[in-house]
Amino acid sequence: MNKKKRHEIFSRLQKDNPHPVTELKFSSNFELLIAVILSAQATDKSVNIATEKLFAVANTPEAIYRLGETGLKNYIKTIGLFNSKAKNIINTCKILIDEHNSTIPDDQKKLEALPGVGRKTANVVRNTAFGHPTMAVDTHIFRVANRTNIAPGKNVLEVEKKLLKFVPGEFLVDAHHWLILLGRYTCVARKPRCGSCIIEDLCEYKYKTE
Repeated sequence: MNKKKRHEIFSRLQKDNPHPVTELKFSSNFELLIAVILSAQATDKSVNIATEKLFAVANTPEAIYRLGETGLKNYIKTIGLFNSKAKNIINTCKILIDEHNSTIPDDQKKLEALPGVGRKTANVVRNTAFGHPTMAVDTHIFRVANRTNIAPGKNVLEVEKKLLKFVPGEFLVDAHHWLILLGRYTCVARKPRCGSCIIEDLCEYKYKTE
């Protein structure tokens, strides 16, 4: 995989989807943070169903904190790991109120210090809310980066660093959205839909399907 190929790959992805966005539904940075915390090991669709009802009654740190863990669980109990997520979200809301004036910090370390927020979640928030060229490597991006040979790596951190190094700068802000969507709908885990992939001729996967 060379520089010219990578540039053409992202040129095509950009042309196909000039303004990619997350499939999580939100109307504020705080709602985005909560949705991303909830999305760990859960589908965006299941999160959107839950947050539609939750955010209608509580969409600020103060409002969700007032719900308490029990109250919050009533809204997110259809999502995997809802018990631990409820605890983390309540604790995160408390920290946001006490230490950040109820605003979402635009800082990697401060975000990762929030309960339930790891490196990937912090990267998503910094990219989507603040426009930073971060790379939030989930299972989809990890698979696509390795399968296509765009940025092969043994773990998510290695893939993240390689993507930041190899993705042309003009595409970095939107790159993680394109790669997630590619992995979610085309370069799927069990049987990739190579025949309908717009970068099939550039991809270096050895076992392409029809």
